[in-house]
Amino acid sequence: MPIDVIPYTLHFKQPAGTSRGVYTERKVWYLKMRDADGRVGVGEVAPLPKLSCDDVPDFESVLYDVCKNFNGKIDYDRLRDYPSILFGLECTQIGYNQNDSILFDTSFSKGEQGISINGLIWMGSFEEMAARIEDKLAQGFSCIKIKIGAIDFEKELQLIEKIRERFPLNIITIRVDANGGFKPNDALQKLERLSKFDIHSIEQPIMARQWAEMKKLCQLSPIPIAFDEELIGINGTEDKIKLLDELKPQYIVLKPSLHGGFSGCNEWIRLACERGIGFWATSALESNIGLLYISLWAATLGVNIPQGLGTGALFTNNIDLPLQVVGEKLWFKKSTKDDITRILERVEIAH
Repeated sequence: MPIDVIPYTLHFKQPAGTSRGVYTERKVWYLKMRDADGRVGVGEVAPLPKLSCDDVPDFESVLYDVCKNFNGKIDYDRLRDYPSILFGLECTQIGYNQNDSILFDTSFSKGEQGISINGLIWMGSFEEMAARIEDKLAQGFSCIKIKIGAIDFEKELQLIEKIRERFPLNIITIRVDANGGFKPNDALQKLERLSKFDIHSIEQPIMARQWAEMKKLCQLSPIPIAFDEELIGINGTEDKIKLLDELKPQYIVLKPSLHGGFSGCNEWIRLACERGIGFWATSALESNIGLLYISLWAATLGVNIPQGLGTGALFTNNIDLPLQVVGEKLWFKKSTKDDITRILERVEIAH
């Protein structure tokens, strides 16, 4: 059954800064499959420019070809190196075959329990980041993740020090994400300076594919290191095993759009657990459609630490779905008469 492909441009409410640059908008492709009986599946394909391994010239031609000729079975071998397409197809198929999926049989999917998430502090000026931290603390978050690497490191230390002066470790958990922003020759020194503030973990302190330097950091860092970008493009089982065994990170942070869809992320989880490596799930700037499926999946993983699921409120033209942050939890606030099929049937995406 062919799948309709609907291009869509999301506009950020305010510029989203990372150490790789600033996003003001991003292009996604929504997938929609419907049969004569009214069954519907909806998915989101959302590669990140200059980051996703499938940000390649033939991306759209592969996407349209796969969807035009879709026969109900996902070609995992062909799409191994196109994780965002794989994720979008998995979501579409899961939604279409809803009754066969464990994703729709949890306390989260039933609206009975929320998922704990971290409050994300985007990069900005010192004043902007300080205001954003105050806002997240006022909302009741007990775990915040601060993106660092955009302003002067000394000022970033000042921000974190101010949090710790007010809130000890047993009150606020602090994660930081460098997005590869540190240089290998001074990364360990910066990690040592950060460590006095009881940091839970740091995501990707240096750029990916610097294995000798990263291996040393994982061995010597006083702060647990979590891999994010390091996992991108590592799509084969043997390659995943080699990375985990060689570098030995303390955590991996899994984004289905970047790390192989649900199938690829589940493999990462299995391999990590076999090696005593922790993990959590996070979104990658998807709209509410992608966020919904990632949240449904995360609710099945049995992980009690806060997830990095965002809020679904980053965009001016997001797709309207009943996702809501209350305090420090993400909820699926559907009405009692709704199931996910009825919600997806009402999704309207403007061409």
